[in-house]
Amino acid sequence: MALRLFNTLRRQVEEFIPFDAEDKNVGMYCCGPTVYDYGHIGNFRTFVFADLVRRYLAFKGFTVNHVMNITDVEDKIIRRIAESGTPLAEFTGRYTDAFLEDLDILKCLRPHQLPRATNFIPQIIDLIVRLEKRGIAYRTSDGSVYFGIAAYRTCGCQYGQLVQLDPDAQRQTERISGDEYDKENASDFALWKARVSQDGSVFWESPWGQGRPGWHIECSAMSMALLGPSFDLHLGGEDLAFPHHEDEIAQSEGSGLQQCGRPFVKHWLHASHLLVEGKKMSKSLGNYYTVRDLVTQGFSGREIRFLLLRAHYRETFNFTLEGLEGARVALNRIDVLLGRLTELTESIPAAPTDSVSKLPIKVAEALDDDLNVSRAWASVFDWVRDTNVALATGRFQPTDAARELAGWHLIETALGLGRKLDQPTPPEILERVKARTAAKLAHDFVKADLIREELRSLGWTVEDTKTGAKPKRL
Repeated sequence: MALRLFNTLRRQVEEFIPFDAEDKNVGMYCCGPTVYDYGHIGNFRTFVFADLVRRYLAFKGFTVNHVMNITDVEDKIIRRIAESGTPLAEFTGRYTDAFLEDLDILKCLRPHQLPRATNFIPQIIDLIVRLEKRGIAYRTSDGSVYFGIAAYRTCGCQYGQLVQLDPDAQRQTERISGDEYDKENASDFALWKARVSQDGSVFWESPWGQGRPGWHIECSAMSMALLGPSFDLHLGGEDLAFPHHEDEIAQSEGSGLQQCGRPFVKHWLHASHLLVEGKKMSKSLGNYYTVRDLVTQGFSGREIRFLLLRAHYRETFNFTLEGLEGARVALNRIDVLLGRLTELTESIPAAPTDSVSKLPIKVAEALDDDLNVSRAWASVFDWVRDTNVALATGRFQPTDAARELAGWHLIETALGLGRKLDQPTPPEILERVKARTAAKLAHDFVKADLIREELRSLGWTVEDTKTGAKPKRL
């Protein structure tokens, strides 16, 4: 079955077909973090979603070149370094490292390329110069350069491809110097900002004098430099559709670098907003969580990732601490089953080649349908239930277990949950297990039961298997 995704550009679900359909190569760009603080859980909904897209494309046989930018120069960053007195590279480097650590905690594959905006200033300047030569960009008296929406439309281009805009309501004579502005305010926007006193040491030389790039032009320059003037897939949160992604399209297609008939990006995917405890996330409401906050509260990266992947990416999702507790229970059900299957396969070297689990087929059918994760998880937990029932009958053979394990490992490459790492059993627990075994051999069953209860009070139980007693955490 072909993979179908909702393309924001066309406002419909359609088959995903990359430009290089024959060799199945995919260029994929995801807007990354602005590194002025630790990323919050809303940010990471998008990044975990992007990781699922990348993993599932690989599952489907595509070769993905995953690019995610690091915005390390922007209005908020400049304000923060002015307040802290920290040099730009040191300040942004600290939060870039923290972001990558959080990606690892959430079991996200690191992007193949992580361009930083400050390393692409020459490419940014070249792109602005090209827009200026084409009459779409213009400089102002203070040495700034703006993108002219009216001039862009005069070239026959459409401004408002991702969102519906009313051209008659737009204030064409106004300019927006800030990196963020209201959805209704589709006026000319800054490509290059002339240096002002508040910028301090954050500036570069340019044909227009000292200054720095606007936020929107950074992604256009980096994505086209690394993936070409046209590429297959661009992802981000729905809050970026306008103005950021709309401006990316305008800047990139305004440059005229694309082949005739090819757009800047073929498929656009946007993840919906995330609520926390039923409300918009806010520090003042006490529902603002970073990944680090949740880990400090005792939750694992697997549990956070699982919860972020429970709802469809185009649905507004309510993230709760109660949901994380539920994620822990759900993952434990999977882990217990995988442990039982693994024990059963210890007697055979590998899965049989003539028997295939139905699990990957069912999960793939769900994910092919615009990444329908709810349906995919329903298939997973139906599999958990049915496999446990089959194990309880005693007729489940080691080859059956190997087949189901192989099926799980296949879909796990797409879901990216990994397995719970077993911690080494403490020596004192092992000693108690040995003492219980010795008591049973001596027919001192009262003592053996006392030791079992003692282990239970310490959070452990003992399973008697054919190969001996095995301690397990409760």
